Amino acid sequence: MNQIPTIKAALLGAGTVGGGVYKLVQRQKDELPYKAGANVEISRILVRNTSKHREGIPDELLTDDWKSIVNDPEIKIVIELMGGIEPARTYLLEAMRAGKQVITANKDLLAEYGDELMEAVTENHCDMLYEASVGGGIPIIHPLKQCLEGNDLTEVMGIVNGTTNYILSKMTGEGMDYAEALAQATELGYAEADPTADVEGYDAGRKIAIMASIAFHTRVKFEDVYTEGITKITAADIRYASEFGYVIKLLGVAREQEDGVEVRVHPMLIPATHPLATVNDAFNAVFVHGDAVDDAMFMGRGAGEFPTASAVMGDLIDAVRNLIQGCSGRIGCSCYKKKHIKPMEQTSSRYFLRLQVEDRSGALAGIASVFGNNGVSIYQVVQKARHDGKAELVIITENVEERRIRDALTILQGMSMVREISGMIRVYG
Repeated sequence: MNQIPTIKAALLGAGTVGGGVYKLVQRQKDELPYKAGANVEISRILVRNTSKHREGIPDELLTDDWKSIVNDPEIKIVIELMGGIEPARTYLLEAMRAGKQVITANKDLLAEYGDELMEAVTENHCDMLYEASVGGGIPIIHPLKQCLEGNDLTEVMGIVNGTTNYILSKMTGEGMDYAEALAQATELGYAEADPTADVEGYDAGRKIAIMASIAFHTRVKFEDVYTEGITKITAADIRYASEFGYVIKLLGVAREQEDGVEVRVHPMLIPATHPLATVNDAFNAVFVHGDAVDDAMFMGRGAGEFPTASAVMGDLIDAVRNLIQGCSGRIGCSCYKKKHIKPMEQTSSRYFLRLQVEDRSGALAGIASVFGNNGVSIYQVVQKARHDGKAELVIITENVEERRIRDALTILQGMSMVREISGMIRVYG
């Protein structure tokens, strides 16, 4: 190859993923002219502390001066791997206004300010690529934006948080309780010291907001997503789910229906035969349904140094190709519709319920009456262990609107025969 051009890029952040991207660029150095049409050089790396040595990264590349990056005309691509909202938001906007292509893995930023960022993409005729924001190394953003664009998509559903999937896998496969599984996840580095964003569903909520925005061509923000975590899931829930032929997973669910779009994150019983039921440990998977493709699933490692760096690297190669061919900015904002985002009380599901009731005649009939009066039909009911004058009822309902099940449970909580509502988990289908 003659006269191979060199494209210079800057990294914002040199943490786990940033370090992985730098190493991968160096590893692919000899291949990039053939894959991308140019040499790629990481010429600067923005960090907070330039005196701290980063293994595998030359110290001379480090800088704490953002202006030296954004004002450098030779730097054509800015790769943001800092995380958080600010200053990442400001840096990306300034980079685009300076005529640079941007790549980000920042799910928090995209879920909150995706509309503002995409407006900047359109105004500045540049690329903003963000494959690594959802699913780590799993290709899902590109398929949704391009490969599946010929479909009317009706469902995007997935396991998009490795921490919670690891915890639930250990609870299911090894009989651990929640606290024990969380402790092991923390020890192995899957869970942060403060696991709230993972176990309460916030991380998954941001990712499903991004995917729903693309799939349904309407802007979905994190604030639109109902989130419910796994902290209340018990060994008993896992055991009973198995008896009924189900597996419990924390799922991000986005569905388009005639009356609007549902976007939610919560634990769900899914049939043991469903492809997502077999996704265990820290793996992620996204299941998509379209009118033409029917069902498709994407599975792989959802986090980590090189899986996430792999997704960033794919975006980098795309950005370089577009620069070489003079076609940057060809895929802008696809949110050209404004669909109704349904509040959670208007969504419908089947429900798995565990109730502790007084072990006496007429208790089941009384409970069934409350459900019937609130439009809740019972699909299956099993009476489990009896002890201390109480019995445990395990109930699966037919499909019913969320507000109706909530109304019924509120009434049941006030009845003397109902000692405790031990659990409520939605059921896929």
